[in-house]
Amino acid sequence: MNSLSIKNLSKMYENGTQAINDVSLEITNGMFGLLGPNGAGKSTLMRTIAALQEPTSGIIEFNGINILENPMFIRENLGYLPQEFGVYPKISAYRLLDHLAILKGIVNKQERNHQILTLLQQTNLLQHKDKAVHSFSGGMRQRFGISQALLGNPKIIIVDEPTAGLDPEERNRFNNLLSEIGESIIVLLSTHIVEDVRDLCTKMAIISNGKLILEGNPNETIDLLKDKIWMKAIHKSELAEYQTHFNIISSHLNSGKLNIHVFSDQQPDSGFNLISPDLSDVYFSVLSNQLKK
Repeated sequence: MNSLSIKNLSKMYENGTQAINDVSLEITNGMFGLLGPNGAGKSTLMRTIAALQEPTSGIIEFNGINILENPMFIRENLGYLPQEFGVYPKISAYRLLDHLAILKGIVNKQERNHQILTLLQQTNLLQHKDKAVHSFSGGMRQRFGISQALLGNPKIIIVDEPTAGLDPEERNRFNNLLSEIGESIIVLLSTHIVEDVRDLCTKMAIISNGKLILEGNPNETIDLLKDKIWMKAIHKSELAEYQTHFNIISSHLNSGKLNIHVFSDQQPDSGFNLISPDLSDVYFSVLSNQLKK
C-alpha cells in the first residue's frame, strides 16, 4: 500500500500570491479527486508534490520518505500528466515513448519495447504507434500522455485537468482507463469537472483560494446536504431578485428556464421543490461557504 502524506503545506510566490495555504492530506492507493475552480491552487499543489517546485513551508512524505529532502525518490516513483502536455513534432508515438523511457532510466532495449507495446495496447493506441503524436486528436493525445506517465511502473500518478476539452466519448474512454490504473497505485486527479470526481473517486478534497475547505468520500459529503437543497424554475430576468432573498448556490438553463438550487433548512417558498443533492450541489455549497471543513 502506497501512502502520500501532506502536512501543513504552503506556497507563496515572490509576487505575494498565496497559492497554497496550510493544506494537509493523507492519500493511499486508489483514485483521489482534487476539485476546485480554475486558479484555486490545484496545479501548484500538483507541481509541488511532483517535486517540480519547493513549498514555502510544510512537509510531503511518500511511503515514509520526506520528498522535499529527497526529491529524486518521488521522481523515480512518479508518473505525471500535466495540464499542458507538449509533444515533439513529426515523431511517432513509439519513438517518443522510447525516447522518454530512456530518460526514465529504462536502458534495456527489450524491456523498453515490451513496456511500450503493452502501454500502447492498454491505452488503445497500438494501431497508431507509427503515427506522429502531434497529429493525434485531443483524446488520443491524452491517452498517449497516460502512456508516458506509466513508463517505469510508477507508484503514484498525477493527472492535471485530463478531460478538459474532450468530447463525451473520449472523456468516458479516458476515465475508464484512469479507473483501471487506480486499482493498484495512487492516482491524483486534479480537475474542475465535478462529474469526473463523482464517477471515479472514492475520496476527494475541495480546494479554493489555496485552502482545503472540504475532504471526504463523495457520497458521504452528498449526505450532508440531505433535505437542504431546493429547486425552482424561474425566468432569467428574475434571478437578481431571487439572489436578494434566497441563498442560491447554483443555476443552470433548462428548456429556456433557469433552474436555481437553493440551500435552506426549510422550504424557501411554495414554488420550491426538495431535490436529491448530488456532488455538484456539494461543490457549489462549499464554494458559497455553506459547508465547512
